[in-house]
Amino acid sequence: MSQSTFDDDELFGEAANEIRSDVEASLDEAAASLPDTADIWEVDADNTLGALNTLRSALDVGDAEDHLRDAKKWFTMGQRADAFEDADDLEARIESLEDAIEDIGDAKEKVGDLASTVPGLKGTLEDLHAAAEESEAEDEETDDADENEAEADDDAEAAEA
Repeated sequence: MSQSTFDDDELFGEAANEIRSDVEASLDEAAASLPDTADIWEVDADNTLGALNTLRSALDVGDAEDHLRDAKKWFTMGQRADAFEDADDLEARIESLEDAIEDIGDAKEKVGDLASTVPGLKGTLEDLHAAAEESEAEDEETDDADENEAEADDDAEAAEA
């Protein structure tokens, strides 16, 4: 029966590779959890509010934040243990995903604000248009009454003459 020897450096190297693999896997899962481009660019809706609600739903980062947190946790552990020979690529991916998640969150908030504003704006515009139509109808009635009065006056003058 042969016995393998475990060198501390060899074990540390294996652990460092496993940590890097865990960080990369978590980053891949975080990226995969982000919304698809088509889901936020192509929206099928009957009206503006429907489009906004569909977009807001599409701007969900899902489990991306949890996966990013795992990646950062293992990345920090690996950095503190000085386990990475070159971690610039991992750090850049982490920053890129953090920025993307923050941008998506900001966009979702703005879309939510707009989705809650549009129905009120619609109501306001409908009220204004209805008031304008009422005013036009009243003006037409006044004009018609003035015309009828003028005609009556003309008829009365003609009858007197």
